[in-house]
Amino acid sequence: MRIAIDAMGGDKAPEVIVEGTVLAARDIKDELILVGKKNEIEKIFSAKFRSIPSNISLRDAAEVITMNESPATSIRRKKDSSICVAVNLVKAREAEALVSAGNTGAVVCAASLFLGMLAGIDRPGISVLLPSLKGVVQVIDVGANIDAKPEHLLQYGLMGTVYSSFVLYKNNPTVGLLNIGEEETKGTEFVKETFKLMEQNKHINFIGNVEGRDIFVGNCDVIICDGFVGNVVLKVAEGIADAIKEMLKRKLSTNIIIEFGAVLSSPAFRALKKEIDYSEYGGAPLLGINGNCIIAHGGSSANAIKNAIRVAQETVLQNVNQHICEVIRNESE
Repeated sequence: MRIAIDAMGGDKAPEVIVEGTVLAARDIKDELILVGKKNEIEKIFSAKFRSIPSNISLRDAAEVITMNESPATSIRRKKDSSICVAVNLVKAREAEALVSAGNTGAVVCAASLFLGMLAGIDRPGISVLLPSLKGVVQVIDVGANIDAKPEHLLQYGLMGTVYSSFVLYKNNPTVGLLNIGEEETKGTEFVKETFKLMEQNKHINFIGNVEGRDIFVGNCDVIICDGFVGNVVLKVAEGIADAIKEMLKRKLSTNIIIEFGAVLSSPAFRALKKEIDYSEYGGAPLLGINGNCIIAHGGSSANAIKNAIRVAQETVLQNVNQHICEVIRNESE
């Protein structure tokens, strides 16, 4: 398997991307292709590593799409950007998957334009995993499609079911529609129409509407929403996680007795920190495109990049796209 990594994408690129790729190369035998300004990448290897691991190769890309650039415009104008080159490696079947922590809009745009959509899927959706009291919860979409239609959310439900079944190994995963109340009559007309479509679908284990609090309680395996709402949920979750860590740090340094108790409880605190740390979950699959694309957080650490590469590997090995196509075909029969 070959995985292309956008070396120039992310707040701390290319240093952290290279470091994360090296960490991944130590754990897996697959070929990892770092795409970006070759001279800059080689300087990092020279400064921080003795040599380039045998399962890492470099592919030159002269241009960089920054975080604040217009996705559509940048994709058209910067054909030799690291994002475009990485996506085209997948298109040419020189790589089975790609990972990028760069401009999310540009990655979604390039993947949709160059790779196209799976048959029967109209819009892609970004799927993230969030921690809950009952294990991880999958939320889709968190930003790929902010102008969604009910049929798009139905497709998210189908794709989320496949991913949860084959990658997260959940048997007959439950699917909920994010709403302001559990009652069928709640929400906008858009949400009500989506509810009816999902309720009638035999390939989804639909349990009805779920509320925001259900995400972290874990009452549902897959939660469906449009990209606008999903992105707000994701950013709130990230903010809560950071706030909890900072609040604990402040409270645990209040006095010597509390500090002593904190030392005794440190294994539990370390476990909690790991559970709410986004870097442990790696990247978010962009489901629905005719290829495998993992979108990592812009502020990803080396550990997050390593785990994003792991997610890409799992997505390919579990033939997620093939299973999605099978479900869609069954829909039309």
